[in-house]
Amino acid sequence: MAFCIQCRDITFRDIEAVVFDKDGTLEDSQEFLRILGIQRARRLDAQIPGSGESTLMAYGIDGDTLDPTGLLAIGSRQENLIAAAAFVAETGRGWMESLKVAQQAFEDADRILGKPQSSPLFVGSLDVLQHLAEAGLKLGILSADTTAGVERFVKEHQLDRYISVRMGVDRGPSKPDPVLFANACDALGVKPQNALMVGDSPLDIEMAQQAGAAGSIGICWGTPEAAHLEAADVAIDRLDDIRVVSH
Repeated sequence: MAFCIQCRDITFRDIEAVVFDKDGTLEDSQEFLRILGIQRARRLDAQIPGSGESTLMAYGIDGDTLDPTGLLAIGSRQENLIAAAAFVAETGRGWMESLKVAQQAFEDADRILGKPQSSPLFVGSLDVLQHLAEAGLKLGILSADTTAGVERFVKEHQLDRYISVRMGVDRGPSKPDPVLFANACDALGVKPQNALMVGDSPLDIEMAQQAGAAGSIGICWGTPEAAHLEAADVAIDRLDDIRVVSH
C-alpha cells in the first residue's frame, strides 16, 4: 500500500516505507558519543602521548560540543578505529601495530563506560513511529552504529512492533554507499523509489539520492536551517513534521 507523506511544504507520493538513521535522528546520543570519543582519545594518548588531541579534532569534539558532521557523529566504529590508528601510524609504527594500539584504546574505553546502553529517544519520536506504522508504512533503521547496537536500541526502547528492519554497519560498506539503502529497501520488501530516508547527516542524504530514493528528509533537532542538510529535499527540526496525509 502506498501513501502520500507531507513534510512541511513538500509532498512525497507513492511511499511504502520510511528508513531512519538512529544517532541524532531518533536517539539523542550526542552527549554519550562525546564522552565515548573523549575516553577513546584518553586511552590512545596513554599509549601514544600526543595522539589524543589529534583524535579529538578528527572526531569533531571541541570542549562540550560535538560536530554533527564530524567523524564520531556520522562514521562507523570501523572508520573511527581506522582514523585513530592513522594517528598512531604517524609516529612511525607499522600499520598492524597501530591497529592493535587503537583497538586496545577502544576496548579500554568500552570497559570504562561499562555495559552499552542506548541514549534517550528524542521527544516525540515514539509518537511519530507509532503514527507511521499504524498507518501501514513499513519502517526500518539504517545506522552507522553496529547492527548489534541498532538491535539493542530497538529492544531497550520497545520499538519492535514498529521497526521491522534493523541494519547497522559492521565490516561492509559504510554510508554514503547506496548499496546500504538498497539493502534496507530489499529487506523491507520495497523499491528505493518508494522509500524515504530520514537522517541528520549529509551522508544519509547523499546515500538516499544515489540509491534513487523517493526523497530525503534532513533533521537537525531545533535547527532546521542547518547548512549540512541543504542538499535534502526538505529539512525539519522535529519528527512530527512528517505526516501521512492520504493513501
